[in-house]
Amino acid sequence: MAAETVDFERECERLIQEIERDARETVHFFGTARFDAAVLAAIAKVPREAFVPAAARPFAYINRPLAIGHGQTISQPYIVAAMTHMLALTPAARVLEIGAGCGYQAAVLAEIAAEVVTVETIPALAEAAAERLARLGYDNVQVHVGDGWKGWAEAAPYDAIIVTAAAAEMPAELVAQLAPGGRMAIPLGRPYETQRLVLVAKDAEGNLTESVNLPVAFVPLVKGD
Repeated sequence: MAAETVDFERECERLIQEIERDARETVHFFGTARFDAAVLAAIAKVPREAFVPAAARPFAYINRPLAIGHGQTISQPYIVAAMTHMLALTPAARVLEIGAGCGYQAAVLAEIAAEVVTVETIPALAEAAAERLARLGYDNVQVHVGDGWKGWAEAAPYDAIIVTAAAAEMPAELVAQLAPGGRMAIPLGRPYETQRLVLVAKDAEGNLTESVNLPVAFVPLVKGD
């Protein structure tokens, strides 16, 4: 199948319907059968085919992860929608993303939030993501090369943090960079073991609560030297 023969608009519409179906099937995790309208609108607007390798473009709107090189993947669209929904973003929100990858999740966030800071440990991916996001007009996204476990303290605190790789334990520096009243979506667990997608909420006093616990499978969050 050649990319030029794919009706991406139609494929995106079908994908949104699949995400809506999956949301209904996971209502017991999220407490709602439908993700925020702003999240679905962002998924519909971001051209996913622009974020995957050329050979994968015909499959850009299939509801599963795809390889993007360097042992990394672009997340399943349903998971992108679910994690974005968990953050309860407002148009004024400042968001930290850990794991820029190809830049797709950052673009979805940037459709809703005022500012997105994204950190990627692999320089080649960070450079490509920054170029791609700039070319597509996402001027409210800053891409940095760094250790995801350490976040990006220079721009903290953040209203929301999203971690797109699994951590074996809660990263203390990310918790510290989350503003009071903020929310963090993070997969917790070791590679090849049970992982769970967790929503961490920080109250005004800095106390944390966890919820959701959706079973997931993510690549590991790599620690820097």
